[in-house]
Amino acid sequence: MQDVLTDLMKIWRSGGTAGVGTVVRTFRSAPRPPGASMVVASDGTVSGSVSGGCVEGAVYELAIDSTRTGIPVLQRYGISDDDAFAVGLTCGGVIDIFAEAISQQTFPELGDVADHIEHHRPVAVATVIDHSDIDEVGRRLVITPEKVSGTLGSDRMDSAVVDDARGLLAAGRSEVLTYGPDGQRRGEGMSVFVSSHAPRPRMLVFGAIDFAAAVAEQGSFLGYRVTVCDARPVFATSARFPTADEVIVEWPHRYLAAQVEADALDARSVICVLTHDPKFDVPLLEVALRIPDVGYIGAMGSRRTHDDRVERLRAAGLTDDELSRLASPIGLDLGARTPEETAVSIAAEIIARRWGGAGRPLSQTDGRIHHE
Repeated sequence: MQDVLTDLMKIWRSGGTAGVGTVVRTFRSAPRPPGASMVVASDGTVSGSVSGGCVEGAVYELAIDSTRTGIPVLQRYGISDDDAFAVGLTCGGVIDIFAEAISQQTFPELGDVADHIEHHRPVAVATVIDHSDIDEVGRRLVITPEKVSGTLGSDRMDSAVVDDARGLLAAGRSEVLTYGPDGQRRGEGMSVFVSSHAPRPRMLVFGAIDFAAAVAEQGSFLGYRVTVCDARPVFATSARFPTADEVIVEWPHRYLAAQVEADALDARSVICVLTHDPKFDVPLLEVALRIPDVGYIGAMGSRRTHDDRVERLRAAGLTDDELSRLASPIGLDLGARTPEETAVSIAAEIIARRWGGAGRPLSQTDGRIHHE
């Protein structure tokens, strides 16, 4: 929902009603992940996507019907058949779409959800998408680590879903949970989609150079909350990095150590060291490579610079296991030359590390396109 939240909130705040179709479950090679949404305004305007084009028209109609009737609907779309007019996914995947009407009356807590997301606070929305009692469908809970709003209909339901939703929220995962009709742990009769909205993952870019501006732009495009840090105030300015969320003037290793101390990084965080100057990057990498759970650490420089840097880091006491976490020279081999092309190669390596991709042309691979 985050990708369409701005448009949805405009409708919600104006007192209007939007039809919203959300991917709640996927099988095989589905094109969009759980949580991807399409919003249809009362004038027919569309934002967002649930399938990259395959079933958009059908979901559009489903969302409009939900707005007109006020009845939420769970619909499955599978592989299209030989009928040229059949609705389905040509990629061979299967998706479940939950369509509902959203307004201030049907979802009064949406403003609070948007506020949590805007201020980088974790929040989950648990919605009943299927139930043996049709009147239960569409009920929801808004869940944070400290608070719960709404109800699914009984204390037993709420207690079971809140516990499980907080686990998913901590992991940053969205998925469908199955219970008995009254929230029994074992049984069937109720399906609940938990949409987790964890804070945006962080990208820390060290070194206020022209390559950093291009990397910051790529990071912002990929959905990261981007911080650029450099000790030189003449270079570390917001004017030079307009796409960064924040620009920090501080010695890089000091800033990173403070972020570690504040527990401000997690397994989704990425660190790009672009200074290629030993007085900056060696102390910085001493800190970075000892962070146990950061997702990616890359450092720019020639192979000669890399070899010199590794020797300095070994002399500082880093182990081979710690050094093995360093992606250096940074980026995939795309033949990049310009700062913008280099930023694409760095972004490509980050994506490959995150999802286990090999960085090879898809035409030279077999099996699934989308990695789990």
